[in-house]
This record gives sequence, C-alpha cells and structure tokens, in this order.
Amino acid sequence: MVGFGPADVPPSAAVKFVGAGTAACIADLLTFPLDTAKVRLQIQGEAKASAAAGKGSAVKYRGVFGTITTMVRTEGPRSLYSGLVAGLQRQMSFASVRIGLYDSVKQFYTKGSDHVSIGSRLLAGCTTGAMAVAFAQPTDVVKVRFQAQARSSGHARRYCSTMDAYKTIAKEEGIRGLWKGTAPNIARNAIVNCTELVTYDFIKDTLLKSTPLTDNLPCHFLSAFGAGLCTTVIASPVDVVKTRYMNSALGQYSSVLNCAAAMMTKEGPLAFYKGFMPSFLRLGSWNVVMFVTYEQLKRAMMAANHCTTVL
Repeated sequence: MVGFGPADVPPSAAVKFVGAGTAACIADLLTFPLDTAKVRLQIQGEAKASAAAGKGSAVKYRGVFGTITTMVRTEGPRSLYSGLVAGLQRQMSFASVRIGLYDSVKQFYTKGSDHVSIGSRLLAGCTTGAMAVAFAQPTDVVKVRFQAQARSSGHARRYCSTMDAYKTIAKEEGIRGLWKGTAPNIARNAIVNCTELVTYDFIKDTLLKSTPLTDNLPCHFLSAFGAGLCTTVIASPVDVVKTRYMNSALGQYSSVLNCAAAMMTKEGPLAFYKGFMPSFLRLGSWNVVMFVTYEQLKRAMMAANHCTTVL
C-alpha cells in the first residue's frame, strides 16, 4: 500500500501527513526547473497570438532543454526557480493532504476491509485531490503566475515578490482571483491523484505479490516511474488548460471551457499536449524522488518515534 512501511507497524496519519509534505518539497526543489519549462511551453501559443496582434514579441522555446537554455541565457539561472516559494507553500499544504491522507480516506471507504477495490482507490484519490485543491489553490495560482512571467528587461514583471502576488491578485481580481481555475484544477488533480496514487499503489502491490521484490528501493522506484508515465499521458490536456486559465489576464477567457475552445480553434488538438516532454520528465522524476523519499521518511519517523517510546 502507498502509506505502509513495515507490514506489522503501519505509520500513523500524522507521520504520513508530515512525511508527504516534506517529501514533496524535496521533490519540488530538485525538479522545479522542469516544471517552469513546462509552464513556458504550455503558454507559448498565447504569447505567439499576442505577438501576432502587435502586443509584443514572443520568446520561442523549442523542447525542454532548449527552453531551459533560452531562459538561462535571456533571463538568468534564477528564472528557473521563479515561483519556488509559492511552490513549496503549495506542496506543504497540497501534498500533505492529497498524499498523506490517501490511505486514511481509502480505509474509511473500505471500512477497514483487507480487500481494497480499484473503485475504493479511485474514490479516495478523487476525495483527497479535491480537498487538497480547496486548501492550496491560491499558492498554485501564484506559482503559475511567477513561472509564466519573463524576467528579461523587455518585459514588465507582474509581481515583485510572493506576498506582493497574493496582495495584488486579491486587490485587482478580488479574493476569487486567488481561486481562479479551481474547477480545472480540481479536475486535473482528481485525474492526477487517482492516476498517480492508484497506479503507484497498484504497481507496488503487484510487484510485491508477483515478483521477488520486497518493499524496498527498487520496488518504490519502479512503482513511482510507472505512476509518473501514466499520469502524464492522462493528465496533460487538463494541465495545459489549467495553466492557461490561471495565467490569463482578467476577462481574457469567459470560462474554462472557453479557454479550451480557444486553444482548439487557434492551435489545434496538439495544443493540449504542449510541454508534454517536460511534463513527463518532471512528473517522472518528481514521482521517483517524492515516493522514494516519502517511504524512507516514514520509516525514519516511525523508528525515531519507536526509540522515543522505548526510552
């Protein structure tokens, strides 16, 4: 199971909650440049449309490593970590809920039964994903806005700090602005959470039951990599729409569906998979780092708690 370390001593909900948030922050620190490159590629179609309308020039990004190279050359290395503070705030409030509470919610739906169906896993994933969005949506909006804004001298920066972004968005767009894109984000995270956690859970259970692997690093690595690949394929279209809508100016799109329709009309169906490679590189590596770290943190915290209890 996702939340279990040693089979005879399952970790408490508090251990899983803290461990998930901490592991997600470590994963974000290591993979944030890939996430920033993904956002730039996802919004590039909008930049080209603005340039065509005479509103400015668009930086052309080609591929994940080309995007990173261009950003470093034109904006400096720090641009790759623009929005990191909001990103870490997001993970502590977001991953703690969606990952840390997954097993507890799953057990609630199965009423303590040893048999856990796919339906129960999916329902638990949807529930914790939606709960997490309710807590962390403002941090996600600010993170996307920072990642999308260019730092070069030719572009005026929308926000000068994380706190300034929260205040400015609330002042100019109202409190609702901080929850902009909640609907597509709930949809995205229901999909991501279900695919990511259920796939990891399922692959791990299968490996433990059908192969010589034990509940250790190789098993965690393979499960996490498979979860990252499946999640990227399924969630990319919703992720692109969410990014575009969150980053849009006030009044640019009348609704999430209007944003998706505009993408389809102006850029075609492939627009929904913009930034796929950085998404996969980021989600794959993020899942590996997060789940491996999460499993190890749980064991370390349980061992420390056991030593404290014995003493």
